[in-house]
This record gives sequence, C-alpha cells and structure tokens, in this order.
Amino acid sequence: MSIIGRHYRTGLPIEVAVREGRITAITNTITVTELEVSPRVEHLPWLAPGLVDLQVNGGWGLDLNTAPLCPDTVLQLTRKLQSQGVTSYCPTLITNSSEQIAEAASAIAKAVRLNRDAAEGIVGIHLEGPFLSPEDGPRGAHPRQHIASPDWEALSRWQDAADGLIRIITLSPEWPGSASFIARCCESGILVSIGHTAATPEQIKEAVSAGAVMSTHLGNGAHLMLPRHPNYLWEQLAADELYGCMIADGHHLPLSVLAVILRMKRNRAILVSDAVSLSGMPPGSYHLHIGGDVVLTAEGRLHLAGQPELLAGSAMMLPDQVGYLVKAGLSGLPDAWDCASVHPARLLGLEQAAGLEVGAPADIVSFSMDGGKLSVLQCWKNGRISPQS
Repeated sequence: MSIIGRHYRTGLPIEVAVREGRITAITNTITVTELEVSPRVEHLPWLAPGLVDLQVNGGWGLDLNTAPLCPDTVLQLTRKLQSQGVTSYCPTLITNSSEQIAEAASAIAKAVRLNRDAAEGIVGIHLEGPFLSPEDGPRGAHPRQHIASPDWEALSRWQDAADGLIRIITLSPEWPGSASFIARCCESGILVSIGHTAATPEQIKEAVSAGAVMSTHLGNGAHLMLPRHPNYLWEQLAADELYGCMIADGHHLPLSVLAVILRMKRNRAILVSDAVSLSGMPPGSYHLHIGGDVVLTAEGRLHLAGQPELLAGSAMMLPDQVGYLVKAGLSGLPDAWDCASVHPARLLGLEQAAGLEVGAPADIVSFSMDGGKLSVLQCWKNGRISPQS
C-alpha cells in the first residue's frame, strides 16, 4: 500500500510505502525546483504521524466518567478519536469513589482485551486524581468528597482492576509523603504528573527530584490569585525535567501563556485535549453529571450556564488545537503537530516517537489546512485505514 501527500515538515510531495503495519519507504515525488513551479502540489493533502492524546475524558456524547462505564463506550470513543487523527490516547479517569474508579478501570481493560482497535489505540490509562489538592481553585471540578492523600494500596487495587493499564497519574505533591509515593510510582512504571496542586515551590522541587516527569494542563487547575514569585507555576515552568501539557483552545490559556510554555518546554511541550463528553457535539445547552447545566458555544467554549466566565471543561480536540497554534502564529505547522504527536509519544516511550520515518509504525494522518482550519481527511492505524465519522 502507498499513501501520497505532502510531508508535514518539508512540504515536499512524498509517497509513503506501508507494509505489515510499518512504513517501509518514503520517496520524494518531486524536486524542490519543481515544487516552486508546480500548482498541483497545493492540492495534495498533508501527511503527518498519528496524534497522541494523553488526556481524554470523553467526546461525542461518550463519557468515560459516567457510571457504569461499558467497554463498548470505550471502543466507540477509540474509533471516533481515530477518525480525527488520534491514533493513540490515554483514557482519563477523574476523581471518584474508590469503587467507581476500579469499575471504570476494569471496563477499559475489558475493552482492550476484547477488541483490537481498543488494544492498539489505548496506550495506558491516565488517572487524574483523587490525590489532588482539596483547595478550591486548584481542585477544579473534582468532587471534594473523594479527594484523598496518596494511598499506595488504593492505587494497587486500581492497577489490578486495570490489568496494569494505568500509565499516568496526576497528583498534587502538597500531601505529606508525596515524594516517596512518587518514587514508588516511578519504580512500578507509572509516570507521575503534577497537577491540580497548591504545593509550595519546595514541594514541587521534591516531586521532580523523586521522579515526576510532567505537568498536567499547566496554568489551569490553579488558584485565581498567586504570589508574584515564587509560586508553583514558575517552579514547573523552570523545571527542565517536566514535560508541560497545555490546552490550546483559545479559552483555557491566553496566547501569552501558551507562548511562554512553548518557549520554556520546547521539545517537551505537549498539547492535550482534556476533552469532555461534549467535545464534537453541536453548540447548545447541556447537562453534565459534573458541572450541571452548561453551554457549548459555536466557538467551542464550554461554560457554566449563566456564568460564561467559568469554564466547564475542554471541548476542542487535538487537530483543532494544532490549527489554533498555527493560526495564532505561535508555531509553524511541523512543531505544532509534533506537540500533539512526537512529543507525547516520546514521553510514553512509544515507537510512534520516530514520527513520519521509515521503520516507524504506520500511524499516519492526512489533512488539509485552509486559513488556519485543520481538517482531518483520513487516518491509518498500523497501516489500516480508520472509518470516518
């Protein structure tokens, strides 16, 4: 099988040969000189490596955090994501009762056991909570009654229920004993991300020294007012060891903050959707089990009904966030795409970190760009084309 388009980094027309789920050859079909005079090149789609989303709560009306979670819901979401170019992702479970976390983790594990698409698309569960800050602001929409201090026995139970699929855990290192808990997670192969935190700069430093490797949606899940300096945001920005995740939807972070994260983190800057169940749904009024009555605007802003200044989650998928960075002039297409593909794949140690190169898995996305609007045309997972929504 071969796929023809323009390489997302060079802009050159290429033919990508695929065999047994791998890229076996990439051939330039036109020279740079010919490129300058050939109008047909403009009509070719762009080709890029598959997107990798480390934080997905749901989408298209499908919710991973509404009990009971059915394996079929997980499968449907996986296929919907692949149709939008997301070839690998971390289904994200937020703060809940211990029993409901275990049940949801078990449902995801069952989907992986029973279905090839789920097994190939899911690269690990992201557990966002319950070991978060209990304070208003940093806690965000996570239910206070289920917030708890780090508990290794509880995490072990959830990991057993998940068949070992828990790959990332977001926690706040403000709790006593956090450093030793983080170190233990690292030893067991779980990546630790700092988020929803009211930790002191010293506690952030201790977490990084213990092995924390990421910041969850940096700049969000924080107090409305902070000391000028020092504070937990500066500390995370300055830590070269930490990958910095950001939601670039035009609502969660201003352009200036996105620019700072991109400059500070560079090849450790990561785009995440943090998408909730209303992502991909038409604008209108809805009711969520967390957040209550909400409004999704035509611009993709999801806010509490009657309180448009208060966000109720993210409703923009990764392709649109890549397009947003490019249209805003914060990044060129190659680097913006890598923030949503190569960088997160590298963090997880996936083969997809090789990008669009010979020998890499044939996770490939073809798309068009029109005035900053990025539209996914087709997607291949391990060389198999994904159904389009």
